Amino acid sequence: MVVKDGAVVKVLPKGQITLPKKIREELGIEEGDVLILEKKEGGIELKKAKTIKDFYGFLRGRRAVNRKDIDKAVEEAIREREEGSS
Repeated sequence: MVVKDGAVVKVLPKGQITLPKKIREELGIEEGDVLILEKKEGGIELKKAKTIKDFYGFLRGRRAVNRKDIDKAVEEAIREREEGSS
């Protein structure tokens, strides 16, 4: 089976799959990361969840992080997720 930019994986008895090493490395997926699985028309989409570490550059250089900074980072993450699901 030929798959463009993807891989064929087998579902194990308990519903588990193994993400191929090449894909994990390319996407920066490491042990303990949280992934989001969404049902899409005709299939599923699997993507890495954003964490506060993903917004480190946004907050870098600031002496203190305030509620406004956190709210802005959360809004950006929501916007990116909504744009990605379109």
